[in-house]
Amino acid sequence: MSATARPHHTEAGRALAADFKDAMAALCSPVTVVTARREDGSPCGVTVSAFASLSLDPPMVTVALDRRSSLLPAVNATGRLGVCLLGAEDHQLALTFATSGADRFATVPWHHENGLPRLSEAPVWLECEATTLVEGGDHVLVLATVLAAGSREAPTLAYQNRRFGTHHALPAPDERIEPATTSTPRRGTLRGAHTRRDTAHT
Repeated sequence: MSATARPHHTEAGRALAADFKDAMAALCSPVTVVTARREDGSPCGVTVSAFASLSLDPPMVTVALDRRSSLLPAVNATGRLGVCLLGAEDHQLALTFATSGADRFATVPWHHENGLPRLSEAPVWLECEATTLVEGGDHVLVLATVLAAGSREAPTLAYQNRRFGTHHALPAPDERIEPATTSTPRRGTLRGAHTRRDTAHT
């Protein structure tokens, strides 16, 4: 342990953990359901927001899984996993796959895609092969090569400040409303009109 490390069971460690959680909550993260097939053929899946693109050549992604995740043994056993990026209205689906002990696939439309469970309504799908597993604290980082990818145009679900949402684009430069340059309203310009300021939010 380094001299600067703070064990989580100390008062300082607990305070740091709380501050770290608050800081990371400000990040806008994608919401995915990562799936795999157990050795007996049954499907398993879990909600994951710690997902990112890693490489283009070859195409690779990273997925961080809790060491206690029910998905990890299946990934270890088969070496394969699927990533379903959820749609903007699929927050209930995200909650379902984040609930332990539930039969997560019982009420969810899904099918097998090249032997992996795929959520049928997810707008983005990746079929992956796990190439490297890296232990880091209470999680395992899965480095995976993408074998196949599919997507359709649809808004996707995001998570920020402990709330679900979706991305809203800023207006393009030619869509911005320019403020009047004088105090005299021009024809077609409302007195007191303000510059439009759209922001990305979730």
